[in-house]
Amino acid sequence: MISFTVRMKFRSEDRERVADLLTTLARESRQEPGCVSYNPHIVDGEADTVVIYEQYKDQKAVEAHRASAHFKDHVVGGLYQMMLERQVENLASIA
Repeated sequence: MISFTVRMKFRSEDRERVADLLTTLARESRQEPGCVSYNPHIVDGEADTVVIYEQYKDQKAVEAHRASAHFKDHVVGGLYQMMLERQVENLASIA
């Protein structure tokens, strides 16, 4: 299992567009065969910061996600164009 978080910061004026993109992206990503979990969140007290918790069954599933049309459209062509900062944290399960 591969798990990680992606933390991104956006401008306040992009908040509605970011939420729309993430809603669509989550719905489409959750339907990928190798996606176990795809959960975007707004950080409490930081309305312009998003954290996405993602889990995939293996590296092949991660690569399929990143190669998908919805990733290219909503992430590369959308979120990446608006984000101010991005940080990825790879997670290792302990239980």
